[in-house]
Amino acid sequence: MPTPNFRLAAPADLAICHRIESTAYEGDEAASEARIAKRIAQYPQGFLVMELEGEVIGFINSGCAWEVVMSAEEFKELVGHDAAAPNVVIMSVVLDPAQQGKGYASLLMREFVTRMCTAGKRSIHLMCKQRHIALYEKFGYRYVKPSASDHGGMAWHEMVLVL
Repeated sequence: MPTPNFRLAAPADLAICHRIESTAYEGDEAASEARIAKRIAQYPQGFLVMELEGEVIGFINSGCAWEVVMSAEEFKELVGHDAAAPNVVIMSVVLDPAQQGKGYASLLMREFVTRMCTAGKRSIHLMCKQRHIALYEKFGYRYVKPSASDHGGMAWHEMVLVL
């Protein structure tokens, strides 16, 4: 397995990140190009890109909050985001479908968690589908509850990792 490179997202990554987001998420779950652009611009230190042989193959993007309300749809627009806040809220964990099942998602998540620890964050929150709960538990996330969010018309579950 080639060794991936990790870096913060740049505006030039917008098109490839949107393409990967659109292919990895179902229906209305995928963030729009405008939302991705806003996340890169407003909180690049929370937008980690994974490259393989010079090509972006995945990313994690996030925002930070003093109080986490996972069902708050406006947070996806970074309303209420404060880079100084101690709680990270992941909005997307995305890997190009052609690269899935090769161990890259684990490397991406570990790198993201390491960077958030180094940044002094206290917790990482995310929402996932039922089928991904066990995967996030392997990374140390704890199940919180079913989410009130119906983003994309799907059922979501809230999880947290205390750092």
